Amino acid sequence: MVNPGQLPWAAALELRRRLREAGCPDWDWEGPWLVEMVTGRQPRFDDTPLTAGQAAELEELARNREKRIPLQYLSGKWDFLTVTLRVGKGVLCPRSDTELLCQEGAALIQRIPEPQVLDLCAGTGCVGIGIKSLVPGAQVTCLEKSPQALEYLKENCSAYGVAWKEGDLFGYEKELPAQSLDLITANPPYLTKEEMAQLQPEVAWEPAMALDGGEDGLVFYRYLAARYGDCLKPGGWMALEIGWEQGEAVASLLEKEGWTRIRVARDYEDRDRVVLACRP
Repeated sequence: MVNPGQLPWAAALELRRRLREAGCPDWDWEGPWLVEMVTGRQPRFDDTPLTAGQAAELEELARNREKRIPLQYLSGKWDFLTVTLRVGKGVLCPRSDTELLCQEGAALIQRIPEPQVLDLCAGTGCVGIGIKSLVPGAQVTCLEKSPQALEYLKENCSAYGVAWKEGDLFGYEKELPAQSLDLITANPPYLTKEEMAQLQPEVAWEPAMALDGGEDGLVFYRYLAARYGDCLKPGGWMALEIGWEQGEAVASLLEKEGWTRIRVARDYEDRDRVVLACRP
């Protein structure tokens, strides 16, 4: 129990113990991080006793984290590349793995004046906004279907000068002019039916529609490979985040649909994470 008058460093140690017992994978830094979130100061350098309000807020945060509610939801905001995004229940949490999608996508368009970019399944907008932060001249539009996610997408896009639209990936290609885009990005749902039945506790709090990729996890990739090529300018690119075991399967789908220069980029843990493909 976090109590008024408790020193921040002692509260951080107590939270570490509680979060470890609750099974939180990063309990060792999360405990101090929660204290710092409430006090605004690093607990190991802080000898100011917790006020009653701070103790109550910290206790509530701790109890929610013990339920394995994602840390991003508890914070209400999250850093991604060089930007800070609003996040909360009903939208997929931004993750560091997805930064690779932005970096790979940005590298493909950095020499194009005012490149036209479409980000599908946008969620918080982290991918589109991330690319905009890396290529400031890019004209980026983020598409999202979920009403809950749109709440966060609108706010984040407005803060960083990115356009947004409400719409469904399945069919939206019909609204796009032919050969109008330089880059299409997406971090679509890609978990298999089996994986959906075995979600980690934190992931289970996130919206299923942002996770469920169908029986084999490839439903969205099949549609993207078959339907979105004509929306790209000659030599335009598609960049897709994938599950770490899906590199070969997604690359094969794109190859069968006539995409070229296909390659798989690996993340910081040396796992397949992004597939890139060019439309001739």
